[in-house]
Amino acid sequence: MEKQRLISSYDEVNDTFVGKIDGRDGYCADYGISDGVFLSIDKDNIPTSVFVNNASKVFDISKKLLENSNVKIDIDCDSICLYFTMFIENLKICSIRCKNSYGIPNINVEMDSNY
Repeated sequence: MEKQRLISSYDEVNDTFVGKIDGRDGYCADYGISDGVFLSIDKDNIPTSVFVNNASKVFDISKKLLENSNVKIDIDCDSICLYFTMFIENLKICSIRCKNSYGIPNINVEMDSNY
């Protein structure tokens, strides 16, 4: 599993969560992998960031919990499926499985704010 440092932020007023891999700038495409969850990929089809609008509603958790900086996101992808799992304080917040119709290569990435 490849590990990357995650920089995350939560805007309580707009209820948006953003997580991005440290050192990666820009994106080539943005994909809605689930209702309200968007994954950005770079020119090499590698995930670079996550954006969640209405995050407290999408994840069905309190805004207070979303303010926590101890966030980890696992992305596991093969030619058929993309698996996205998000943890805050080691509590599983979200687990998404969707068809990999985005051209993302076989990867297994852990994006961790404590890396």
